[in-house]
Amino acid sequence: MCNGSLAGIQGGFLGTEDIREKAFLTHGDIVSLNFVRVSGDHYFRRHHRAGLRSHVMEVLRREDVEREERGAMMDGLLSFPRAKPKKVLRIFRTRFKNLAEAMEEPRRIKIIENFLSPRHLARSDEFIVDYVRGGNREILLCGLQEFVEGEILDPWQTLDDAHLLSLYRRLEAGGWKKDPDSRIQRIRDRAAHFILKTKALIRNSGYVPDLAGVGNLILSRDLEIKLVDINNISRIPPPGTIPLDDRGYPVCDKSIEALALLEKKLLGNLSVEDDPIYRTFLDATRKKEVSSIVRTFHSTPGSTGL
Repeated sequence: MCNGSLAGIQGGFLGTEDIREKAFLTHGDIVSLNFVRVSGDHYFRRHHRAGLRSHVMEVLRREDVEREERGAMMDGLLSFPRAKPKKVLRIFRTRFKNLAEAMEEPRRIKIIENFLSPRHLARSDEFIVDYVRGGNREILLCGLQEFVEGEILDPWQTLDDAHLLSLYRRLEAGGWKKDPDSRIQRIRDRAAHFILKTKALIRNSGYVPDLAGVGNLILSRDLEIKLVDINNISRIPPPGTIPLDDRGYPVCDKSIEALALLEKKLLGNLSVEDDPIYRTFLDATRKKEVSSIVRTFHSTPGSTGL
């Protein structure tokens, strides 16, 4: 975490429009920010997972973007390889009252990182900057995050051998036929380590990362499960309460449910309800109430997003 600017990337026009309120950002929006140093080497493109809680921008090499646009000859054929991000830039939409409040978010992220380690978390360097707009200075939280290449691992999918094989096929392209059974077992073994570390995090810190959002968990090319969304960390609630996040979603309950589904489907543990971490959250009455809250949430216009 640092208080400053993105290394290697110079501030331009200081506009009056608040970037936190814009639906999406462009390359021009990013390079006009007072804390960004302009460089012709990089290009910023909206990431498909940009949403309600943060702007998410791919940090691309300009030469890769140009190759994507003009094409390149490969094995005698003209192809248009999509530029792969070097990093992912997050600009949080949250407005902070003071520096102490802004520092709380990176502190929680650091706790998550200490438990999950880079093996299971897309590492992110958070930094707090003075955002200058219309002559005023405001606190803005940003993060420069590792880009994880892989396939979405959705806890609500079947996650049986056939499903895992389909993920592996997309990851390995033509090489997927080489001992697929051992690769599927490797996914399950590494899932066991991810679940173990996540349960240790919840048990020892009381924090619950957002495992419920589609695309929050990625199966990487080296067959590790990685958490890539660190925007919505919740706390284990007092007994008898169902906590909602700032958008009205029961993210804590749904994240615990997602973890239980991973343990059932990937590890074959069909009696997860006996685990103290799951017992309260998987109670039938509580789950029915949570489902009602989720239906209300999704029926509200503009409710979805990060």
